[in-house]
Amino acid sequence: MKLPNKAHVAIVDGENFTVMRNSGQMFEPKLEDAQKPDLTATNYSAGVKHQDDIGQEHGRTDLEELAHGAAAAEWLNAKAISGEISDVLVIADPKTLGEMRRHYHGELEKKLVGEIDKTMTGEPVDRIEKAIADA
Repeated sequence: MKLPNKAHVAIVDGENFTVMRNSGQMFEPKLEDAQKPDLTATNYSAGVKHQDDIGQEHGRTDLEELAHGAAAAEWLNAKAISGEISDVLVIADPKTLGEMRRHYHGELEKKLVGEIDKTMTGEPVDRIEKAIADA
């Protein structure tokens, strides 16, 4: 995947949110400047469509995790609208990514350079860089 220099990389799952910057070249990402924005999960309508009896019974749907994904999307939306980010790659597990997509603002969508539906939180930076380069 082509990742522009200085692009932001948001790495998200149902509990974690890390934002890094690419200081490398287009096809050779080098991530640094990791920050963990403080999110307040307030959008519990995020999981309404997942409130089926079977999913709840087996613990497949955690409303806290979905609300966290919505909060991450809202944080990215605010940064895109204010112009603080110009290019962004989102890496998230499939369920979180699906929830985030429901909350993307048009300005954020314009600034997305890609998405990777894979759980990468907690992975070493070199493995994340490889996943980006291989995507």
